[in-house]
Amino acid sequence: MNRLANETSPYLLQHADNPVDWYPWGEEAFERARTEDRPILLSVGYSACHWCHVMAHESFEDEAIAALMNEGFVNVKVDREERPDVDSVYMTFTQAMTGQGGWPMTVFLTPALEPFYAGTYFPPTDQYGRPGFPRLLESIMAAWRDNRAGVLESASTLTEQVRAATERATEAVPGAPGVSPQLADEAVAALRTVYDAEWGGFGTAPKFPSTPGLEFLLMYGARTDDMHVSGMALHTARRMAEGGMYDHLGGGFARYSVDQRWLVPHFEKMLYDNALLARLYLHAFQVTEEASFATVARETLDYLAREMRHPDGGFYAAQDADSEGIEGKFFVWTPDEIDEALAGFPDDAGLAFRTLYHVTEAGNFEDPHHPDFGRRTVLSRPRSLESVARELGRDPAEVEAALPAWRARLREVREQRVHPGLDDKVLTSWNGLAMAAFAEAARVLDEPRYLEMAVTNGSFLRERVWDGARLRHTYKDGHAHVDGLLEDYAYLALGLVEVYRATGDLAHLHWAGELFEVALERFRDDNGGFFEAPLDGEALLIRQKPFFDSPTPSGNACMGMLGITLGRYFGRSDWEQVAREVVGRVSGQFARAATGFGAMLQVVELLIAPPREIAIVGPAEARAPFEREVARRYLPTVLLAPAERGGLPLLEDRSVPDGAAAYVCENMVCDLPARSVQALREQLGE
Repeated sequence: MNRLANETSPYLLQHADNPVDWYPWGEEAFERARTEDRPILLSVGYSACHWCHVMAHESFEDEAIAALMNEGFVNVKVDREERPDVDSVYMTFTQAMTGQGGWPMTVFLTPALEPFYAGTYFPPTDQYGRPGFPRLLESIMAAWRDNRAGVLESASTLTEQVRAATERATEAVPGAPGVSPQLADEAVAALRTVYDAEWGGFGTAPKFPSTPGLEFLLMYGARTDDMHVSGMALHTARRMAEGGMYDHLGGGFARYSVDQRWLVPHFEKMLYDNALLARLYLHAFQVTEEASFATVARETLDYLAREMRHPDGGFYAAQDADSEGIEGKFFVWTPDEIDEALAGFPDDAGLAFRTLYHVTEAGNFEDPHHPDFGRRTVLSRPRSLESVARELGRDPAEVEAALPAWRARLREVREQRVHPGLDDKVLTSWNGLAMAAFAEAARVLDEPRYLEMAVTNGSFLRERVWDGARLRHTYKDGHAHVDGLLEDYAYLALGLVEVYRATGDLAHLHWAGELFEVALERFRDDNGGFFEAPLDGEALLIRQKPFFDSPTPSGNACMGMLGITLGRYFGRSDWEQVAREVVGRVSGQFARAATGFGAMLQVVELLIAPPREIAIVGPAEARAPFEREVARRYLPTVLLAPAERGGLPLLEDRSVPDGAAAYVCENMVCDLPARSVQALREQLGE
């Protein structure tokens, strides 16, 4: 066992018995590199990453390759989810060097931590147009031995170039467009140019959900009554739910599709994707009242509750792509497996299910590293139930009625398979996203059990990762560590806002305000915007400000959302100004990179929308009918303030002697209190 055996990260522990002399990221490794004058081989990945597993099996478990690594390098392994700040810094360099990025990420550093060569996956022998990893190691060792001065100069030059480019990317630009409807219009026009009108989403393959951008389209469509723009998001949501990226038996989404049609995923399931997508489907349900959207949201959250929940109320990070070393083995099917599982049902249920979910002998997936496993089918719904039933001469209503039992049986059979690995660390940031999803679902779907999970999650995080002054980023096995990052404070605070809206308990809103104040103090740059890591934290090679969305919303955008939301709740105009500050840093980039600024464009929508509020006051039981009426509507820019009595500026002098009342307001000026749901409905307008 190497030094990784002392870590808590499941990804690092996966490599604890490698013959590689791995170090975790830290001073012990850096000191050895300086003392022995060796380069550092930095390998970054995460536990659910398929290609990370491939490179581990091919290279890191190979005695000869490990011997080369140990001979020439100080080897450092990083879990990108545990240290997203480290990952972000070196991914910036990798993309600068190669024009692309991904995991596993392989970077060679000087003892001063400056990179001089980078890439992603390297095979054990020359193939896929990439050098074999042993040949690469020998070349790097030779360059370090024979051309040390050149390597150091190259690393220093590259570091300065990337540092300067990073600073330029978020400098305030004189004459940058201000917050206006035109800013949103131009972004929508840019998104149209890359929108896939047939399959939904943006671009071709591989295809990611880009959830923040889809949320922006829904907000824009609601403000402008442009159903074509909303339709881009709704069509994408329908297509994703039909494809194989969605788990049709167990609920939840894989991280992305390798093709344009959302058909074949890389099968890892991430907490953040499922939390964000559950809310997207909730909003699609509010916009359309289509029950299928609510079903997808519910099945996604039920998957998280069933398979990704810590016994004490946190949520785990990820589920692996592989089981028994084969990608997707847990999720894919042959026709014979379907027929055998459904043999006990009448009327040739196997044929009906296979036809509906397009399960064929030819299949649509195979693991190229295990061709002996054969071709299998990723379940998808390319055709409507009605058309399949007609083809089979069946009554559509009967097929629809039988389908839940068929799916339940197949899931029962699937449960007997070897499950994919589970990354059971709890990340504060991603738990904030999950908290928001469960809390909002409790309101929109009227599901009390979801609210209980959201509230319990908040209690879990307060107890395990908050010391009263600072957050920790990760928790596992009773141990919380890594100083909290910007996303931890921002995502958790946004989650607490949603719990407040679902409960009316102001304690959640006050903790959100406290977290926001800590983030202002610890992450804000005096020149504008917020750094990813705390000002008093570890000094990495470059200091980055996350404005661009990764699969998750950018930290600066989320601070903008919090600024305007908490500022309006607490009457803090200085907090609201934060939203304008972060938008102003990058507004000139929206039109040319709109797919990466979905969250920031949501901040734009919050800023340009008329300030509207709904206060609902009274005991919880009396408020409930009013809250249900509001929850069925898509009101993304309206400030919802439920409470038993005052405690916020909006709630001052808003009370009734008995029962409950709703106040519909604009810029804190309210109509007469609505004492019935019908009166509220009339004030809101159909």
